[in-house]
Amino acid sequence: MIERRLAKTLRKRACEFPVVTLTGPRQSGKTTLVRACFPDYGYANLEDPETRELAETDYRRFFELHPAPLVIDEIQRVPKLASAIQVAVDERRGVPGQYILTGSHQPLLRQTVTQSLAGRSAFLRLLPLSLQEQREALSARERSADALILRGGMPELVASGRAPDVYYRAYLQSYLERDVRLLAEIRHASAFNRFLVLLAGRVGQLLNLESMSGEVGVSHTTLAAWLDVLEASFIVFRLRPWFAKIPKRLVKTPKIYFSETGLAARLLGLRTPEQVSRDPLRGHLFENLVVSDFVKESFNRDDADDLFFFRTSDGLEIDLVRDRPEGLQPIEIKSSQTWSDSLAEGLSAFRKIFPDCIDPVLVYAGRNLPASSPSRAVNFLDAAAQI
Repeated sequence: MIERRLAKTLRKRACEFPVVTLTGPRQSGKTTLVRACFPDYGYANLEDPETRELAETDYRRFFELHPAPLVIDEIQRVPKLASAIQVAVDERRGVPGQYILTGSHQPLLRQTVTQSLAGRSAFLRLLPLSLQEQREALSARERSADALILRGGMPELVASGRAPDVYYRAYLQSYLERDVRLLAEIRHASAFNRFLVLLAGRVGQLLNLESMSGEVGVSHTTLAAWLDVLEASFIVFRLRPWFAKIPKRLVKTPKIYFSETGLAARLLGLRTPEQVSRDPLRGHLFENLVVSDFVKESFNRDDADDLFFFRTSDGLEIDLVRDRPEGLQPIEIKSSQTWSDSLAEGLSAFRKIFPDCIDPVLVYAGRNLPASSPSRAVNFLDAAAQI
């Protein structure tokens, strides 16, 4: 089994809180992780109809059959269990790690937990495998940028060696076309599918729902509702722009990315690494691969929400800005394998605006290079885990 980088944080939170709630997309490895971290805990899966019926109709009997410490999968399927868990942990006040809860739909899960378990539960997020988690499981050829873009990081896909095209086709049919459309109450399946394809074609670009509405054939308010569900289900995410009062005019529109580049590649019709290498969107897909890896590592360390991008109206853009306590860190992303000074021109321009910024970094497909003026260069496989 591939060691997950969130495991250390998960165990630590279980020593600090009576309840730990773990959320993330379907098939990201949540159940495998919690059962590996807590092998002595009982286990109940609320996706199982009989288990769910018992929890809904007789929660006292449910907890008699499944006493703490306990892992409960898909807790949002029976929200009222959270109230019973609150009573149980309050009776055993001060005892950490009594319950580990998981779920796949972020708003439903957060609502379930925050209403009854506020202050009693840590909240963690698990995305599919990061690049560091994949390194030891893959051969050198499989670790090429184009192969990684095509495959993504779904644990089952990486472990099984299945063709990404086959895997993501099934994922689209079994999850997106069923669960997400149900959550969003989508009646026009073809329009929703067009929207997904359009989003895949706009990875790493500014999000403009009004311009997309004409191509999809529904209003931009409907697209906004669909996007909220996709983001809540961890299919896509929006990267917010960083802005402040400076002399230059700054862009304030978010950019769109997929949590898994493999799904975006499937929607774009890419089937092989060679197709990825020739595709006009390869640069954007490479940027998506790196940005999503920074998000994964941020979740793994439980210090999320410090990632932005920077763009001025006159064209200066930095792909990632980390807003750290010690200052802003600009990170530029290029798919090139060869270093040249021109790759760092954006970082140089950023330093002129923010002379106190810290450790400018170029992330690219070449080898690691030591710090130089104005930046250092780091291979994309190492970047998110080491910067």
